[in-house]
Amino acid sequence: MGATTIGALIGGAIDAMSGDDSAADGALYGAITANVLKVVLPVAVTYAIGWGVLKGLETLGDTISERVKA
Repeated sequence: MGATTIGALIGGAIDAMSGDDSAADGALYGAITANVLKVVLPVAVTYAIGWGVLKGLETLGDTISERVKA
């Protein structure tokens, strides 16, 4: 099963718990959310890793320049 299908099933189940209406709109919201997360999460993780690498390089550069000055 794909992420879209799982998102639709979870969204439909959550919406059906309220008992007000059918689970179709919850399934639709769940499918849309799953597709958005498929794009947003990898971008956020890539950004966080890149930021960490840049901070590490900055710290390393500061350490090297302090040792060269001394």
